[in-house]
Amino acid sequence: MQGVGYRDYAQRRAQRLGLAGYVMNLKDGRVRARAEGPRALIEAFVRELEKGPPLSRVAQVSVRWLPPTGRFAAFGIRFAEFEP
Repeated sequence: MQGVGYRDYAQRRAQRLGLAGYVMNLKDGRVRARAEGPRALIEAFVRELEKGPPLSRVAQVSVRWLPPTGRFAAFGIRFAEFEP
C-alpha cells in the first residue's frame, strides 16, 4: 500500500500507542511493520493498520507473533528493504 502515506499513518498510530519498532515499504508493494509492546496495544495497532489512512485500500493484514527483541527504542520509518 504505497503512495498514500501509509508508513506515516502507521508511525503516528504506533507512537500514539507507545509501541517501538518500524514500518517500511517492500519492493513488491506491500508494507511491513514490526511492533513491540504490550499485546493489547499491538492488537489495537493491527486494527488501525487494517483501516489505513483515508486514501488507502488495505487488502490484508497478516500478523506473526514473535518474541520481543528489545532492540527498538522508538517507532520509526525505514527506507530500505531488508530481512531482519
